[in-house]
Amino acid sequence: MSEATKTRRLRFEIFRYNPQDPASKPHVEHFELDETPYMSLFLALNQIREHDDPSLQFDFACRSAVCGSCGMMVNGRPALACRTQTSDLPTVIRLYPLPVFKLIGDLSVDTGSWFRALAEHVEGWVHERALFDENAPEERMNDDVAQAIYAADRCIECGCCIAACGVANVNGDFAGPAGLNRVARFMLDPRDRREDADWFDIVANEDGVFGCLGMMACHDVCPKELPLLEVYGFLRRKMLAAGLGVGTAARSG
Repeated sequence: MSEATKTRRLRFEIFRYNPQDPASKPHVEHFELDETPYMSLFLALNQIREHDDPSLQFDFACRSAVCGSCGMMVNGRPALACRTQTSDLPTVIRLYPLPVFKLIGDLSVDTGSWFRALAEHVEGWVHERALFDENAPEERMNDDVAQAIYAADRCIECGCCIAACGVANVNGDFAGPAGLNRVARFMLDPRDRREDADWFDIVANEDGVFGCLGMMACHDVCPKELPLLEVYGFLRRKMLAAGLGVGTAARSG
């Protein structure tokens, strides 16, 4: 068998810990398996769970980079297990849970509670300008605005950007890349009655867009390749203009 077609033997070093079990202690367990063509981390983990240890905890649902459930640290970098091919990794693969989020067990973390709290904090839903009228004609929207809203809505809330963010790792109140992207989505929406000044106390501080250090690790790891740099620029411009408006209004008053 040639070197090109030789099957690789993969060694997995996987973090194990069950917070609900008092006897459980954080540790790393090792597993080995033969790599198969087009093997993803999702397939490898399922093989380990089916043949080696059925107690291994990790999350998955769609297998198509849509649900965002299978985020984890892969050799120190946040990634989706379903999108990560083992062929793109060395033979030693180290898997850890995403930081920032509450650990459920092993590689499984609770991103849902974090994102729910974020949505409640920023009131991440359309604040309608008028009561819904089912008989009213559909409102037209500028194509560029609609496309920008769609781009922001592609976030699958996998948590990879939060895990990669240095600020989110040390400041639990920081909105994080996904949170700021969510804010921008509703600031763009012409159906939302909130003005830029209404967002000022939420966004224009160290827990909002001005807390970002600009390292842009979030941009590098986002599986949907959201234009987060553009999002931050948009929010900073909006908040600067809102701040100048607040200051002007205060002085004139």
